[in-house]
Amino acid sequence: MGLFELLLLSVGLAMDAFAVSICKGLASKEVTIKEFLLCGIWFGSFQGLMPFIGYLVGSRFENLISMVAPWVAFILLTLIGSNMIKEAFSPPEEAKPGFDVKTMFMMAVATSIDALAVGITFVAVPVKVFEAGPYVNVGFAVAMIAVITCIISMIGVKIGNIFGTRYKSGSEIMGGTILIFIGLRTLIEHLDSSNTLSDTEIIFGMLIPLAGTLIGAAVVYAKRKLSDNLRMILIGGTSGIMISIAVWGMIEPAVNGLKEHYTNSIIPAFICFGAGVMIQIIIDSIVPHTHAYSDISEGLKSKLDPDVKVMLTQVIHHIPEGITLGAIYAGHFMKTGWISATTALVLAVAIAVQNIPEALFVSLPIREKGSKTGKAFFMGIISGVPIPLLGIITVIVVVLFPDALPYVMAVAGGALIYTTIEEIPQIASNKDNDKGALAFVIGFALVMLMIFF
Repeated sequence: MGLFELLLLSVGLAMDAFAVSICKGLASKEVTIKEFLLCGIWFGSFQGLMPFIGYLVGSRFENLISMVAPWVAFILLTLIGSNMIKEAFSPPEEAKPGFDVKTMFMMAVATSIDALAVGITFVAVPVKVFEAGPYVNVGFAVAMIAVITCIISMIGVKIGNIFGTRYKSGSEIMGGTILIFIGLRTLIEHLDSSNTLSDTEIIFGMLIPLAGTLIGAAVVYAKRKLSDNLRMILIGGTSGIMISIAVWGMIEPAVNGLKEHYTNSIIPAFICFGAGVMIQIIIDSIVPHTHAYSDISEGLKSKLDPDVKVMLTQVIHHIPEGITLGAIYAGHFMKTGWISATTALVLAVAIAVQNIPEALFVSLPIREKGSKTGKAFFMGIISGVPIPLLGIITVIVVVLFPDALPYVMAVAGGALIYTTIEEIPQIASNKDNDKGALAFVIGFALVMLMIFF
């Protein structure tokens, strides 16, 4: 576990304390600097102490744990994250006023129990930040967790004191999602015999689009509805970005890569392009989903919750995006001559940018139809989860079978173009769409400029 993953883990663990800190701030009419510090120190100290205790306990059973280490980490982190998400949808508990020792001790222990289990995972997944012994690295890890929790808890008290509880469920959902992702990544890394995921640039690249999803979904806490004009501009811009990624980031490199095996490389690229389109059509016709704003339902008949169907529309859209992201970073990892590190980062950022409005097109319609803000935020986040997961899987598969890369890219290009064009009339209104068309051209041209500049 490197520094970046440790930072993510620290933030994820701190979300429980953050949510409780908001409640503490809400219950207090006025919070002094002393009370800010008390809240931060209590939560930070216990959040740092618990994983250290867990590590010491886990060290005594290191041989046993190492046999099932990745599975232990996956199960523990998934349970912790799932519990945090479950609590986000539970009726809010009344926060106890005051910052006395008894109250703070009980709340600090309650919010740090999860961190005890995380400490055991440090045996399963060793912390490697410095070229030093395990105790130095674990000491640094627990100190980072303590400091970050302390800072986030103080911020939480302030937010609760000013704004109230509307951010509580969102913070728990975000924290739980981060922990589940780390657990999945740990398991997939264990199953990856090629050691591809030891490259931290790949993991960072996988997380960039998810950051865009989180930002877009979080807007539901500040905004309840999009105007028709703004919606047309957003769908036009995101469509331009996706078409540009499909053409310049997938199809053209695929054609160049296939030249190593074929005299006329456009033929296999064309066939794979068509295969990508067909795969997306099949998924679109099988998975029950409802397009936001137009209320057009497709796929097999199902009694699924209407909010889930709206979310599944973006899940379908994000399947080729995940494969695209994985293909990009697989090419970067294998140091192909036709995918540079700069291109990989640019395309990952481009996917993240267009994920912001895509998450909005999930969260806002769900919120408009009467669902709770926390649920709408959660659905927006879930819609983007396939991108990093499929990205990691694609990286592993392509690295194990290097010759498959150009074919995978051509397939992803076809799927991207189909799903983008298919979705434009569903989200855009029936009004004149000149603004959306202009935004499309701008998004396409900007990414093209960044890639070839």
